[in-house]
Amino acid sequence: MSIVNLLFCYAWNVADKSNRDSVCSHVARILREERERRGISMTRLAEMAGLSQGMISLVEHEHRNPSLDTMLRMCGPLGVNLSTVLSRAESAAGQTSKVALKRKS
Repeated sequence: MSIVNLLFCYAWNVADKSNRDSVCSHVARILREERERRGISMTRLAEMAGLSQGMISLVEHEHRNPSLDTMLRMCGPLGVNLSTVLSRAESAAGQTSKVALKRKS
């Protein structure tokens, strides 16, 4: 741990890395599920969103965390609100952490 991390503290709660990673993972899963539910291929979503098919794949396979712009571009053609995706991902991440805590007990 660096000296900066030891001496600096945030005035507000900042999500820990495992929670951030869990939310990001759930966002990727939700976007993939919504695309598949609508029967849209990665290539077609990429065309509709103005993104490359490679970017869609990287996001869905959790190799890249999408930017706000990328998430908005993906949500538009899927007909889903980004706020809904994020809310669902946060809820799922919370449930996942509760299950993990119970297993440790």
